[in-house]
Amino acid sequence: MTHYFKNSRMVDLFSELGIEITKENRDTIDEIVHDMLSVDYPNTAAAWKLIRKKLDSDDCEGFKKRLKDTVSRLGPAR
Repeated sequence: MTHYFKNSRMVDLFSELGIEITKENRDTIDEIVHDMLSVDYPNTAAAWKLIRKKLDSDDCEGFKKRLKDTVSRLGPAR
């Protein structure tokens, strides 16, 4: 379900954005990522493919900002 969270690029991304992935928030953040990418949940393969494209695109910084802003709305318990 959330196997791509263990990928080094994702670990680095969440670390850079100050997002702590915990057992309690992992599924919620996974659903947020899927929603941002317009991918049916829990299609992890499609989500990971689009995440890689976003991170390699000219919109990388915009994607990071949107992700950080969206996750930060969850509150301090991120």
